[in-house]
Amino acid sequence: MKALISVDMEGISGIVHSSETNPERYDYQRGRELMTAEANAVIAGVLDAEPTADVLVADAHGTFRNLLPEQLDRRARLVRGKPRALNMLAGLDAETDAALFVGYHVRAGEGPGVLAHTMNGEILDVRMTVNAPSKDVRTAGRSLGEIGLNAAMAGHLGVPVVLLSGDDAACAEAADLIPEAVTVPVKEALGMAAAVTLHPEEARDRLRRAAADAVSRRTEIPPLALTGPLDVEVDLASPHTIDLATLVPGVSRTAGARTVAFTAPDYGTAYRLILLLAQLATIRPA
Repeated sequence: MKALISVDMEGISGIVHSSETNPERYDYQRGRELMTAEANAVIAGVLDAEPTADVLVADAHGTFRNLLPEQLDRRARLVRGKPRALNMLAGLDAETDAALFVGYHVRAGEGPGVLAHTMNGEILDVRMTVNAPSKDVRTAGRSLGEIGLNAAMAGHLGVPVVLLSGDDAACAEAADLIPEAVTVPVKEALGMAAAVTLHPEEARDRLRRAAADAVSRRTEIPPLALTGPLDVEVDLASPHTIDLATLVPGVSRTAGARTVAFTAPDYGTAYRLILLLAQLATIRPA
């Protein structure tokens, strides 16, 4: 059995402020330790259920160099650094049996949600519509954040997302998309930088039990698959990013001042184009 654990930082228990998630701020080292400890709890849960599992852990926050390798459970392998294929899901492939999302956050524009955003904060909204008959219409025409975008990419490869942890808003977003998945709310959001949070040790205990349960029930949880061509609209914060985006073949500016649009033949293509738009958003005018 192969499992991929994708670990973000904003949804970790105890973390409520960007000073705890930003490498340039004073509280970042503490945030790294909390993040690594929750990753270890989920690794342990997976291996409780499947002692011989091949477990990959994808560092999925910011620089993708946050988890402390020397403190990570030695039974798992760590994927770190960027750029890399599949971004937050690096290491995922069609042979993966289950994906687990740890420390995730609600999408941009939703709330209250702790440190809510999509990708790097320059993407304001992503709307996706299947423009061909599909059995799965849960995401048709709706806004997607990192939870939905990554879950659908896993589904494109036939992999179910069996567990998600984060604040209560992130768990609600996941439950709406994947009602069969196990969710673990480790804090209750009060705002962008405030929450009622579980003690980190209590959060880890819950995560370990939930991960074991989720992996044991993986065959009961369907992948979130979007089939057929997809119409995609992305709202971007910077006019400069929109100018760059329209240089990409197939991407056009729409009537909306902040919106670009494209049609993708399949979800994998759509996902990669969205990642490219997020990368273009980091380029500043010369």
